[in-house]
Amino acid sequence: MLTASAVLSLTTATATATAASGAAASGVSASDAAPTRSEYGKARLQRDVDAIRAIGVNGVEARVIDADGRQLAATSGVADTRTRRPVPPNGYTRIASTTKTFVATVVLQLVAEGELSLDDTVEKHLPGLLQGNGNDGSKISIRNLLQHTSGISEEGYPNFASVEDFLKHRYEPYTDEQIVAKAVRHKPYFAPGTEWRYSNTGYVLLSMIVKKVTGNPWHEEVDTRISKPLGLSRTLWSGYSLGVPNPHAKGYMVIPPHAPIDATRYFDGDAAGGLLSSTRDVNTFFRALLDGRLLPAEQLAQMRQTILVDAWQDLWPGARYGLGLTSRPLSCGGVYWSHGGDIYGYKTRSGVTADGGRSVVVSMNTQLGDERAARQEKAAGDLVDRALCATR
Repeated sequence: MLTASAVLSLTTATATATAASGAAASGVSASDAAPTRSEYGKARLQRDVDAIRAIGVNGVEARVIDADGRQLAATSGVADTRTRRPVPPNGYTRIASTTKTFVATVVLQLVAEGELSLDDTVEKHLPGLLQGNGNDGSKISIRNLLQHTSGISEEGYPNFASVEDFLKHRYEPYTDEQIVAKAVRHKPYFAPGTEWRYSNTGYVLLSMIVKKVTGNPWHEEVDTRISKPLGLSRTLWSGYSLGVPNPHAKGYMVIPPHAPIDATRYFDGDAAGGLLSSTRDVNTFFRALLDGRLLPAEQLAQMRQTILVDAWQDLWPGARYGLGLTSRPLSCGGVYWSHGGDIYGYKTRSGVTADGGRSVVVSMNTQLGDERAARQEKAAGDLVDRALCATR
C-alpha cells in the first residue's frame, strides 16, 4: 500500500501524524460500555461532511448505519476538479490500509479452522524466506505480523521519496517476493515482540502465508470468505489495473509548493492496502465483524486484544492496536473499533460500536500534505465520534 506516511513525508508538516495508516485507537477495557445516545440526523451529517470539505478536501462521502439498519448518507464537494461533477453516492474508492482488517479476518478464520496458529512462525510456512542481516523467520510469529510487532524493515516496501518520484514510478508493478527480498537486505528495527512499528511488509508476509496454506491468493480468500457471503458487491482487488472503476471520485494529493496532483491512477495490489470498496460495503464488513458473523468469539476476542501505541498518542490519545484492528475512545463512553486507510489521493475513516450495532464510514478524495492535514484528521474523527454517539 502507498501510505499517507509517504504522502506526508514529502512535506515537513504532520509527518508523524499519519505514519501508521490513519487508524485511530483506544483500549479494550471499556470496549463493552454502551454509549449514551441522543440524536444524529441527516442535517448534522451534512454539516459534518461540509466541514471536512471546507478545510480543503475536494470531495467527501459519509454513511452511517444504525442498529435498525437505517442508513444516513451525505456527500460534499466534487469528484473531479475539472468537470465539477459531484461525489457519487457509494462510489468505488481505494480503502488503503482498511484492507488489513479484511486480511486479518481471513487469517483468524484459518486459525479457527485449525489451519494456522497465532504462534506459528514465518519460518514454518515460508522456510528460508526471512534469513540474513539479523532477520530470523523462526522468531517472528503470525501474531507479530498481525500486530505490527515483527520488527521487519519497511525499506523494501514501495514508497516514493518525492512528488517527482511518484510521477515517474507510480505505474510500475511489484511482487510480494520483491518486497520481502528487499526488506531482508536490511536489519530489523527490533527483536520480534519487543516494540511496535507499523508494517506493510508484515501484511505482505501474511498474504504469502495465506496462499501457502490455502493455495489461493489472499484476495480470492477475502472474496470467498467475506465479500460474497456479505454481499459486498463493490469490494474488489485492485489487481494490476491502475485505475478505479466507475462510479468513483478522483483522488488528489495537495503537497505545496506543487499544484494539486490527480493521483487516481497507480499500481497498488498487495495485501497491505490493495482493496477497492465503498462506504456501504465497509460499513457492512465492520458491522459483521464486530457482531460475530465473521469470526468465532475466541478469535474475535484475540483480535480485540490490544497494545498501547506510543507513536499515536499525540494525535489519538489512548491509541491501541490489536490484530489488524484498532479502537478509539468515544466521547459518550466506551470505544469504537476500526482501521483507517491512507493512500495517495484517498483517505478512509470508519468506526463501529463494540456490538456492531452502529457504524460510520467517511471517504475523502484528497490527501492534504500541508498544515491542514491535522485539521482534516480532526474533522473526520469528530464526525465519526458524533455519528456513533448519536450526538448533535
